[in-house]
Amino acid sequence: MNELPQQLVNGLLLGSMYGLVAIGYTMVYGIVQLINFAHGEIFMTGAFGALTVYLYILPNGTSMWIALPLMLIGAALVSTTIAVGAERFAYRPLRNAPRLAPLITAIGLSLALQQAVWAWYPHAKSALTFPEIPGGPFHIGDVTIQTGDIFLLVVAPISMGVLAYFVMKTRTGRGMQATAQDPDTAKLMGINTDRIIVVAFALGAIFAAIGGVAYGLKYGQIDFRMGFILGLKAFTAAVLGGIGNIYGAMIGGLVLGVAETLATAYIADIPGMDQFGSQSWADVWAFVLLILVLLFRPQGLLGERVADRA
Repeated sequence: MNELPQQLVNGLLLGSMYGLVAIGYTMVYGIVQLINFAHGEIFMTGAFGALTVYLYILPNGTSMWIALPLMLIGAALVSTTIAVGAERFAYRPLRNAPRLAPLITAIGLSLALQQAVWAWYPHAKSALTFPEIPGGPFHIGDVTIQTGDIFLLVVAPISMGVLAYFVMKTRTGRGMQATAQDPDTAKLMGINTDRIIVVAFALGAIFAAIGGVAYGLKYGQIDFRMGFILGLKAFTAAVLGGIGNIYGAMIGGLVLGVAETLATAYIADIPGMDQFGSQSWADVWAFVLLILVLLFRPQGLLGERVADRA
């Protein structure tokens, strides 16, 4: 029990990362009813974009306090470019096709992005070292927090607040809500739904890019395969919170992160369950939680915010 505060903090940090990526899933699904399984690779390419800025654009020895904002900009540019390009050339031509077609396209795009980074990025066939923020660790009672963790603790709530303000208070945000409710009526009211969909993809990509930088700072390395499992878990978080519900995506991420961390930490202490508490079982417990939620509350924790378009 002495480790519980530390494990809760670890779970909140992990859940914040899941939530940042889950926002992209839930925004796109809420507007165009598409599960963008390539979104995990958008997260991955954002991390590689940030590393590219640090290694190949900034002068050697640049302070991380100066480099970090520029890395975030580079990550956002790469992720947004890929996400908007995918929407324009891969998803938009299939917008009126049966739902299975864009889903298969998303899976194919996911694999293509992985292989493109593996084949063309220098030394990407193995894990690449990500720069660290100097300082730390910091101790608050029994809790130890790394500098990279502080970055995640700061950017996650700020990102959520900015998104909430954008969706609720801006003209484009209200257009997103209208398009999610009824795209045909939104068009009749003068809303450019194509532009709204592009904005949704771009916003989701920006949050995924922030999550990618946070991942690199937290774990100290990135890999071309990092987006696959984390993307699946972020999708799980979106379903947990209620697919199409922006606030639910972040809450679902936090719940998933805490549940996964506590299960990994404490299940091994149960007699006869020691083999199920290893880190390799963390992914299993995440999807067990998803199955339980789908069985007992399929609409998610906060409920699905998607209009019935039948």
